[in-house]
Amino acid sequence: MATIRTRFAPSPTGFLHIGGARTALFNWALTRRLGGEFVLRIEDTDLERSTRASEEAVLDGLRWLGIDWDEGPHRQTERADRHAEIVEALLDSGAAYRCVCAKEDLEARREADVANGGKGIYDGCCRDLALGPDCGTHVVRLRIDHDSSLRWDDLVFGPSGQHASEIGDGIIRRSDGSPLYHLAVVADDLDMGITHVVRGADHHSNTPFQLALYSALGATPPIFAHVPLIVAESGRKLSKRKDPVSLQQFKADGYLPEAMLNWLARLGWSHGDQELFSAAEIVDHFDLEHVGRSGAQADLGKLDWLCQHYLKERSADSLFEAVSPFLDSVAGRPVARDESIDQTLDLLRERSNQLVEMAQKASFVLNDEIEIEAGAAKKHLRPVVLDPLESLAETLGALGDWTIENLERAFEETCKAHGDLKLGKLAQPVRVAVTGTGASPGIYETLEVVGQDRTLGRLQRALAFIRARAAEG
Repeated sequence: MATIRTRFAPSPTGFLHIGGARTALFNWALTRRLGGEFVLRIEDTDLERSTRASEEAVLDGLRWLGIDWDEGPHRQTERADRHAEIVEALLDSGAAYRCVCAKEDLEARREADVANGGKGIYDGCCRDLALGPDCGTHVVRLRIDHDSSLRWDDLVFGPSGQHASEIGDGIIRRSDGSPLYHLAVVADDLDMGITHVVRGADHHSNTPFQLALYSALGATPPIFAHVPLIVAESGRKLSKRKDPVSLQQFKADGYLPEAMLNWLARLGWSHGDQELFSAAEIVDHFDLEHVGRSGAQADLGKLDWLCQHYLKERSADSLFEAVSPFLDSVAGRPVARDESIDQTLDLLRERSNQLVEMAQKASFVLNDEIEIEAGAAKKHLRPVVLDPLESLAETLGALGDWTIENLERAFEETCKAHGDLKLGKLAQPVRVAVTGTGASPGIYETLEVVGQDRTLGRLQRALAFIRARAAEG
């Protein structure tokens, strides 16, 4: 059996789209499971928009996900001579011809054809003129055999394609001498020995013309598989302006790569009822038979759930390494790892969906000065809690050992001394005073990691706030 060879061929014109990342994942997983070779090719023929910075962003995104490649990155622009050679060979064989039709004339004829019930395809005006290289400004078109069939058995969509009479003689070289996408991609796939082309369903309609190119070159086409596009939860097409679609943005927002990989794998593919997949399990189980045809809905809630799962699974060392840049950003300085940081992160594992959120929730430990949310202060730092809060502050100040057991005892004694005050009536004002918000891990665990000195200082500032509020009436 011949070695399977697949490829991922992104255009470096911006960020790495999650659809592209998933296509890379599907190719990689299939290839790794079958023991093949995965090729990375950069399709950078759009010279105005392609940049090396965008190319590096693609490579960085793949590395972040743990997707490696066996060959490349090849760049399409480095193969310009080869593309030109193939076009000339097609011209010499009569499989292609030069066309001097002006754009305005083409459009007028197309509109007239459509008005008369036609398909609006190229009418073959220059097809039999045998124009030579000295014909002036021209493009090169592929001579389609209109009696042939351009059908294939897609590994996802099943029987696909159309009769050749339904498509026109498409352009394969522009008037400036540069190749069209169809020519370049077919040439590259042939030369690189690609056996399976796994790509987005938006390329499904491109395949018939590419099959015509393979036929003109006397080559056997690869096996095609078109995977469904990723859509919003509403089912509409993802919008670059409205929806989160950049892999780099998900990384910047603090999603873990293992969560992202798991989420992408499940967008359009399933393995029974299993939801959690390591990279190794994706490779072990991935197949195209279980890739669906309908649009894959990007459920961000599921991504949050997955990320929280993997946050809980990470070791203390691995978690700190991952969250460290985000801690530095929140603190405005490099954050050194210590016991209180480890304890805080451990407390926040089940309360955070991403690393950014975890770092933000850890701010009450990272910074000596905290800002209390206005709404939380208004609701919980009221004159009615002044007396019990003063008593608690005094009791906490007298503690010799700052332990959870002693903190719990101090709260219980204070509540009892103030008419069996319910714990929540005391704990919530303390939480707001110490963390700045009405949400945190357990109050005793929170005070333990904040430490005695900082807790007492924040309680005194809260008491001063309450007294000022009481004086205002």
